[in-house]
Amino acid sequence: MSHHYTVIKGEDFTEMLSKKVVFILCIGNTKTAEIPGITVAGANPDLIKFTPPADAELLYYGYCKSIPFPPATPDGKPTPALITYTALKLVNCPLFIVNSGLIVKPKVPYIDIGLSVGENILKRSAMKIENIREAFKRAKIIGNEISKYADVIMIAESIPAGTTTAGAVLKALGKKFAVSSSMPENPINIKLKVIDKAVKRVKSRDVFHIISEVGDPVMVGVMGIAIGSKKPVVLAGGTQMAAIAHLINEIKTKIETEAKRDDEINDVNVSIATTKYVVEDRSADMISISPDVNIIAVDPGLEKTSKPGLKAYAKGFVKEGVGAGGATLLAYANGITQKQFLKELEESYVRIIEKQ
Repeated sequence: MSHHYTVIKGEDFTEMLSKKVVFILCIGNTKTAEIPGITVAGANPDLIKFTPPADAELLYYGYCKSIPFPPATPDGKPTPALITYTALKLVNCPLFIVNSGLIVKPKVPYIDIGLSVGENILKRSAMKIENIREAFKRAKIIGNEISKYADVIMIAESIPAGTTTAGAVLKALGKKFAVSSSMPENPINIKLKVIDKAVKRVKSRDVFHIISEVGDPVMVGVMGIAIGSKKPVVLAGGTQMAAIAHLINEIKTKIETEAKRDDEINDVNVSIATTKYVVEDRSADMISISPDVNIIAVDPGLEKTSKPGLKAYAKGFVKEGVGAGGATLLAYANGITQKQFLKELEESYVRIIEKQ
């Protein structure tokens, strides 16, 4: 296996990715994405709500059904779903979509955990705490059931403005703001204004209370699936997944001390796989966010491509999302070389982006 990845922290877990892996994409929305300048996960503000369902459709079909073209930034940088799509096809990995609080439902089969869209955390509480608890239980069932079939569960996310809600949750837990951005210049000032105001509503260290005030619905889905799993879990993503790993740790500690039978959890082994572009982002700090979690940064080699939309990733645009880093690592772990991967990715790019 070619080593186009770096173990940033902990142990090298790539070997387990050559076993039976199931890929789960949790998609949802937060109205925090409506704040001007906070995200570029959509060609314009009206299209942002279509980004998660369109990402899911692209993974299944190789094209989108909810919108006529793949999600992109306002200046045309394509969704990282393109990278994930290529990797999952190469290794023939089973894929499941989980609706974790969407505005627009995807035109694919999906599992629903019954959460509504997250509110704009600048203005009001994100979600009702009782809805979070119920959805969390449902997500745990999904994790438990799928882990009966898999050796490893890889969980990814798509939610515009997710780094802002992740930053807010971290601040509420007393951690520093160290989340990445889909732009080369992280709009830290806009995010911090939102976060500082939102976090004033947080009145306790309870994980569910914090998420209900300043989090987003995708956190609930990812957390629940991970905690329900009886097999190792790889969170495929950047600083959002590092924040979720921190939440998982908090919730495990709480449940262990209270030992409620209703909240029974497995002592799940959680790792993170991301792209090297997130790790190289000077405004982010994966290691300080996630507690005692193995982290691998994978290099998709996009500086070597002739395709401008892909080359932009190596220059700090987009960086990660839809599990791109984890899916690429999965391809490498199953014998695909970086050169092969890049060739397939460019073919996907021509078919899905250029020809459309």
